[in-house]
Amino acid sequence: MAVSFKASEKGLERVNEARIKKGWTVTNAAWCQAADTSEATLKRFRRGLPVNKDTFIAICKAVGLDNWEEIMAFEGVEQEIKGTGLEPFLATASVSGIAVPVFQSLWGSGDKILGIFGTTLDEKTKEIIFAASKQYVQNYKERHGILKVLGMREPVKLESVYTAALFLDDDTIRSFESIENLENFYRQAKNRGFQSQDNRKQEGIKVANNKQYLMVLGEPGAGKSTFVRKMGLEALKGKKGGFKHACIPVFIELKRFVSRNINIETFIAEEFRICGFPSPDKFTAKALEKGKLLILLDGLDEVPTKNLTEAISEIQNFVDKYDKNRFIASCRTAAYRSAFRRFSDVSMADFDDTQIQQFIYNWFHSDADKQAKIGEECWELLQKPEHEAVKELAHTPLLLTFLCLVYDSSQSFPDNRSVLYRKGLRILLEEWASEKRILRDEIYQGLHTALEEILLSEIAYTGFESDRLFFSQRDIVQQIKTFLASNLNAPQHLDGESVLNAIAIQQGILVERAEDVFSFSHLTLQEYLTAQYIDDHRQVEKLVTKHLTDQRWKEVFLLVAGLMRGGADDLLLLMEKEAQKYINTPNLQALLNWAEQVTAGSTGDFKPVGKRAVAIANANAYTNANAIANANAIANAIAEAYANADAYIYPYANAYVNAIDIANAYAIDIAYAYAYTYPYVEADANAIAKAIKYTDQLKKLEIFNNLNFTVLIAQLKALKATLPDDKQPSEVHLAFAKHLQETLLNAFNLTQEMVNLSKEEAKALENYLYANHLIIQCKQAAVRVSPQTWEAIEARMLLIPGS
Repeated sequence: MAVSFKASEKGLERVNEARIKKGWTVTNAAWCQAADTSEATLKRFRRGLPVNKDTFIAICKAVGLDNWEEIMAFEGVEQEIKGTGLEPFLATASVSGIAVPVFQSLWGSGDKILGIFGTTLDEKTKEIIFAASKQYVQNYKERHGILKVLGMREPVKLESVYTAALFLDDDTIRSFESIENLENFYRQAKNRGFQSQDNRKQEGIKVANNKQYLMVLGEPGAGKSTFVRKMGLEALKGKKGGFKHACIPVFIELKRFVSRNINIETFIAEEFRICGFPSPDKFTAKALEKGKLLILLDGLDEVPTKNLTEAISEIQNFVDKYDKNRFIASCRTAAYRSAFRRFSDVSMADFDDTQIQQFIYNWFHSDADKQAKIGEECWELLQKPEHEAVKELAHTPLLLTFLCLVYDSSQSFPDNRSVLYRKGLRILLEEWASEKRILRDEIYQGLHTALEEILLSEIAYTGFESDRLFFSQRDIVQQIKTFLASNLNAPQHLDGESVLNAIAIQQGILVERAEDVFSFSHLTLQEYLTAQYIDDHRQVEKLVTKHLTDQRWKEVFLLVAGLMRGGADDLLLLMEKEAQKYINTPNLQALLNWAEQVTAGSTGDFKPVGKRAVAIANANAYTNANAIANANAIANAIAEAYANADAYIYPYANAYVNAIDIANAYAIDIAYAYAYTYPYVEADANAIAKAIKYTDQLKKLEIFNNLNFTVLIAQLKALKATLPDDKQPSEVHLAFAKHLQETLLNAFNLTQEMVNLSKEEAKALENYLYANHLIIQCKQAAVRVSPQTWEAIEARMLLIPGS
């Protein structure tokens, strides 16, 4: 028998008012046509008699009443609760999936009511239950289905930005025997993130469906609470949702356990009471008894420390007593001590690239954002090499939210990334706990944020200077004790181990990676704090002399430049002075001298240093050794940096950048064709084709002076006509490659000595070019640089020192 609805008296009054506004009579054919029903059925509806559910909805919507459930009365039909008069709720979208478990909890079978409301239900009680169910869904969505963090002006719906969570497989939560093993594992992965992207992962919602008792672990901001809330939203959808168990979700923030008298059943009953459920205490008891609740226990780590033991005991006892229900709990990894026997422990995986991209697209989901492709632009910017360290933060959902807010306000990420990281650090240090209204441990009453930053910067620098990313608990505790003892304004009563635990649990800036082994949550934060230490302790000169060409310190250099609020002039001048020491042989000096001679006074509309960079890249393209391939790439990067800087000034900038890109690939082909002879034809053909294309680009850019590119192109085309085939012996192909190289060297007035550098010279050139490129990047990252200082540095760049 199909489900039927009928209109209540008040509902019919509303229908008539809406009909009159439409200008229809009670027998108007337009009404029948709009509802796709007969006049006889419409007459039954107007008399308050039952009609087919779909027809009922269509009649209401025809007069503009989309909230048709507010029009209906209750008509008994069949289904599991046959005879109770509440069957329509099972089909009512407004109460969503919650209806089934609610009513199954109230009734066993047929019309036997389980002693909550007596033996029968009158019309008024039915309406109260129906309204309460609707209110419960609405309350959950309004309280737990929105996201408003980090100073957002307006909330967003959680489901609009939610990105499916992944959990690490149990066997990927690995333990390491020593700090050395951890260091080796990290360095072999060649990834800035501490969590391996190769770990096998499971879809969070599948795990939640498979595990009756689930403990979700993760670092602060990893998305634990968001996942737990989302599971409740899925349960409310019933069969249309991803949660496959008919349960009523009850979300409990464990930070509310502020007293020692904890009663979870009372918390649950209160959730039903505020929505207007009749006899909420009895209903709660019956729902728990029948196993119809999904209990969501969020934030075990947020329980005040003095109440934690009682809270754990209460939860354990509650789970044991009502073990037919389903439970999902969450806790920060550092605070969890495997206290729950029944629960399966899983760890939130860091966001991978797919999740980061999806989150960004979800965030910028408005029609205006989609039309302007804001999400795509944000993602593409984050993919660029210069934002590699910024992207590392994006693997944590909280910090990815922060990055989206930054991008939304400026459509970019700041060149001075120290500003970005300072804000990210403050979010973890204090803002996140403040927004979540977490009661901080008493330890923080003496260790204020500024003092804690100084402490963390000392830990970061000590580790980074000694090339350590992982620290033993003993070493950190000792460092904390030394810091507190040596600082007159630091609280002397604090215990080093307690301070470490508080930082790990409440802020997650230091994370326990293995037993008694810690690291910073993000390499980016360690780099930022290291830079802060260097700036605070005026160790810029030591930084430059010891680490200028160590690429591990690149981010630290950029951050120091951004932190020097008085100006980065001294840093840049020190870097320039140190870089010049690498030009220490006649061959290297001759190469720089040649680059100046062949570009000075040329008509190309580019800065002299940019022209010199292209010339050096060009020279490296003709070497017959792979040893300077890296130097070539760096020279190209310097030239490209200048091309990009001039993009809004010079009309040929785009062509200039394109020429640099071609030069990079071309250099490899020339070296390959000359140094290796298999496959001969392919190597020779690639080399000659790219030589012609690249030479044509250089001609258009007018970077070189007094070079006849027309003649060179003609020579290359003539040489192409003599390209040996694959039947020729290797000696012929080697001779061809050598002839090609000699043609190019002669055209550019280069000697073999300039391009045939020793390994030591090649490395020195690579270091020199890297240092100069870093100088440019530091200038861009700095808050303040004197124009006069920069003009002088730029004028001397890529010239022989003292010339």
